Amino acid sequence: MPSQSAGEYDLSLIIPAYNEAERIGRGLQTVIAWVEQCCITTELIVVDDGSTDGTAEVVKVAVGDSLPLRILRNEPNRGKGFSVRRGLLEGKGAIVGFSDADFSTPIEEADRLLAAINEEGYDIAIGSRAMKESILAQRQAWYREYAGRAFSLCYRLVLIPGIVDSQCGFKFLRREVAHAVLPHQTLDGWAFDAELLHIARRLGYTIAQIPIRWVNDPSSKVKMLRDGPKMALDVWRARWRHRNLRPG
Repeated sequence: MPSQSAGEYDLSLIIPAYNEAERIGRGLQTVIAWVEQCCITTELIVVDDGSTDGTAEVVKVAVGDSLPLRILRNEPNRGKGFSVRRGLLEGKGAIVGFSDADFSTPIEEADRLLAAINEEGYDIAIGSRAMKESILAQRQAWYREYAGRAFSLCYRLVLIPGIVDSQCGFKFLRREVAHAVLPHQTLDGWAFDAELLHIARRLGYTIAQIPIRWVNDPSSKVKMLRDGPKMALDVWRARWRHRNLRPG
């Protein structure tokens, strides 16, 4: 196994959150139980992206003294990409990763992603809903699935050939890799995942795609008519901005 840079923790888990008071507490309880079972030293970083519903207070109550916790506040709202990037760069773990606040990917799926890094030597491990071994316990509405497939085709053609699902909000990186990749990022919106993976590829880092179990949350904040065209445009922007990026 390649040498892993020392960290204050084994893992920094980042949760970007915008007005998540109603559902984040339940998910955090599953995180606490998972950490206790797998005995991975973990710090939790919740990036509160300008919430107005008391998200931070719910997080504090849910976590209590169970885990080392930091809450970072964006003021005003800056977007998911900015929030994830901020959390990953501030993480003190040997591995840094993020999960969506709705925990559509159960936190237990992290076991396989962490193994891909720690045991198989990958630099980055991403959860994938599009592999044949993936389990979609609850699917999206048909129109969201088709829109997702269209965007998937776009980013595969333009940015990251071979990556079948860049948008699953469940990704883990070696900390040193995060610090090499993230300063190049420019996108704060929903297409930031595809840009992150494109930059990593340009810099020569290895990416493991791991099939995961996934449960759709119908209250997703992505609005296809509003966000879809911007995401497609951002893909082309990312390709142009990073066209000269090379390892070293």
